[in-house]
Amino acid sequence: MKKIAFVFLFISAFISAQKSILEQKINAVTQGKNATVGVSVLDFDNKFRYSKYGDQKFPMQSVFKFHIAAAILNFVDQGKLSLNQKVLLDSSNLLEDTWSPLRDKYPNGNIEVPLSEILELTVARSDNNGCDIMLKLLGGPQTVQKFMDSKGIKGFQIKYNEAEMHQNWNVQYENYSTPNSAVDVLKKFYNGKLLSKKSTDYLMKVMLSTSTGLNKMVEQLPKNTPVARKTGASGKNKDGLTGAENEIGIITLPNGKHYAIAVFVSNSMETDAVNCKMISDISKEVWDYFNIADS
Repeated sequence: MKKIAFVFLFISAFISAQKSILEQKINAVTQGKNATVGVSVLDFDNKFRYSKYGDQKFPMQSVFKFHIAAAILNFVDQGKLSLNQKVLLDSSNLLEDTWSPLRDKYPNGNIEVPLSEILELTVARSDNNGCDIMLKLLGGPQTVQKFMDSKGIKGFQIKYNEAEMHQNWNVQYENYSTPNSAVDVLKKFYNGKLLSKKSTDYLMKVMLSTSTGLNKMVEQLPKNTPVARKTGASGKNKDGLTGAENEIGIITLPNGKHYAIAVFVSNSMETDAVNCKMISDISKEVWDYFNIADS
């Protein structure tokens, strides 16, 4: 028994020391930056958790498209919507002056496309028009809020769509998540506690195909590392302030285990490159932590 207790204490001390090193390295990444950086990390297998400003509310920007897509798929699971149903694209929902691969693909509108295509472009390529089309199908942001509330997701709020955020810089702060909330919802999603297995597998596949933000979470990870992720960014206002530069994701380790990570950069006067580099560096430090701990 004494030998077992000693081994347990040794392992606990090692993990504690490694966690302290991780914290030091993350602090080194953010030190001296004119920005607030929230981080949360959750190991799906060993219950390891790390957070920095983990319970602080950060504007999500397009990160909320994950939550919206989950709400859409909940309606699909209930038979209220179908991924095969057609949605008419026209001048009312293909707005100009916003990021929209959907509009770029169908510039003339007046065409019906399946809901699946809208969802995939909204998540994997962060389409703003697609986001608002899905919110309209749901009946508004309040439906997403009710769904997340029903699943016990705390520290999350959604009130405004993309068009409204484009009209008023300040309302982005009303669409918020804490870093801890973000990793918690990702774990529930991965464990099948948000959606049916079919919908979970489908959304995971879409998130794994995300092509935005290649200079953030995945930049320094080994090539072909499976990362199911969602990015978000506000750009800068007239004063040079970045409201949000974010990313959340589920990362698969070489040993087949998983962890969730959320990095939210807010109220930053740093350049876009510096904001993204902080996310990239923090992601790499967390990756190194898990691989050292497993070795």
